This record gives sequence, C-alpha cells and structure tokens, in this order.
Amino acid sequence: MSTAQGQARKQLRPTDVKRLNRDWRRRTDARLGLLVESVTQPFNMGSIIRSAAVFGVERLWLAGNAIEPTHRNVAKTALGTERLVPWEHAGTPDAAAAAIRAQGLRLVAIELTGDAAPLHEAPLEGDVCLAVGGEDHGCSPALLAAADAVAYIPQIGRVGSLNVAVATAIALAEARRREWAR
Repeated sequence: MSTAQGQARKQLRPTDVKRLNRDWRRRTDARLGLLVESVTQPFNMGSIIRSAAVFGVERLWLAGNAIEPTHRNVAKTALGTERLVPWEHAGTPDAAAAAIRAQGLRLVAIELTGDAAPLHEAPLEGDVCLAVGGEDHGCSPALLAAADAVAYIPQIGRVGSLNVAVATAIALAEARRREWAR
C-alpha cells in the first residue's frame, strides 16, 4: 500500500475552508446573476438561494409568482444564506430582463428548447445572468423570448428533467467552472 493510500483524509477545519474559498474568490472576476421565475416551493427556493450564495451570485431577480426569500419556510433550507444574496421582485419576465440588462448582464435561460445549446457549449463567459423557471412548466414563453440565449443540461437517464434547484446549482457551477478553467 502506498503512503498516499494509507493516510487517512481529514476534512478541512473552518479556517482552512475560509482560506480555500478566499483563494477561489481571487480567481473570480465575472459577474453572475440569477433570475428565478415562478418557483413556488420553499424548499426549492431555499436550495436555489444557498447555491446562489455558494457561487457568488451578486443579485437575484424574481419574476412571476416566485416565492420570496423572506418566506419563513425558505429559511429552513437556505440556512441563513438568504441574507447574503441581494434580491428584488422584478414583476414580469420582460421587466426582469430589462433590469438585468441595465446591470450589464446577458440573460441565458436554462430550459429544454429546440434551439438550446448544451450547457457546456452555452455562451456563459463574462458577465451573465442565468434564468430558471417554475417547477411544473419551466421558463415561460415570455422569459424564453426575453433571453439572449438558451441552454440545456444534457441528460442520459430516463427522466425527462431535473429538479429546478438541482438544475440551478449545476448551471451556476458550470458558469464558474468556465471562468476558472481559463
């Protein structure tokens, strides 16, 4: 047995995790936003907010009937991260898209459409805002029309789609991975 195999791995201490995260923040220049349209389940919104905080989303825009981060059941999953991501309810997808563009971000919807690019080929470079839609129907036609591009997450299983919170985390991670791989 080699020395590396024989040694027990230890989880990082909190101070080491902070140092590691600080190093990744130094490698991060691009601005990342998130538009959430009509996600109504508190667990999903809490998970989305937590992922947004993890990947350094600078602003969260809500559209449609999305549940607000201040809802008491959102906090059960967000675990305090709802305080770390500034947010606003922009109303309609068109109003949200206008607010996003006013901040200098391109809008890329995550949805299964005929013209969507696979996520790993999508235009995620630079300052971008990702958009996800509600649990049952995904992004609305209005949101898709307002988007600069559409991307989908390739799947090989027999399930037709991912949970919106999981899909959001994957898309946010890919946007950051692209930046860090440069």
